[in-house]
Amino acid sequence: MHELKLTAREVEALICKAFPDADPERMPRVDEATPGRLRMVGPAGSSMLRPGGVISGPALMSLADTAAYAIVLAHVGEKLMAVTSTLTIHFLRGAKPGDLVADASLLRLGARSAVCDVRLWTESPDDLAAQATVAYTLPAG
Repeated sequence: MHELKLTAREVEALICKAFPDADPERMPRVDEATPGRLRMVGPAGSSMLRPGGVISGPALMSLADTAAYAIVLAHVGEKLMAVTSTLTIHFLRGAKPGDLVADASLLRLGARSAVCDVRLWTESPDDLAAQATVAYTLPAG
């Protein structure tokens, strides 16, 4: 099991520092970070909804990618140039309006890449809205 290099608060602060123009009210928060796992919550907003009253696919993909970035940073430290190399998402059911939760698990962490599983929901972890596999390329050194 990999050790954490940053706490939940440190990861959150680092992401805010990396994206200084982002609206702080709309930034997801890191609720918990433990070895190999991270939970992030994206605040609900009407701009996230698509016709039919469910959270849009791009909003789900954005939180999946952000949660994967956060778990990678939690385990590798301040390597802000880690970049998404692949993101595959499966939409399982409509995500009803509400705060969007992402549970990220670190599947593999190597010297140059990381692979994460991210599960997303609004109502219950038993009623997943989507599941994503996200790979990151890590900077050398």
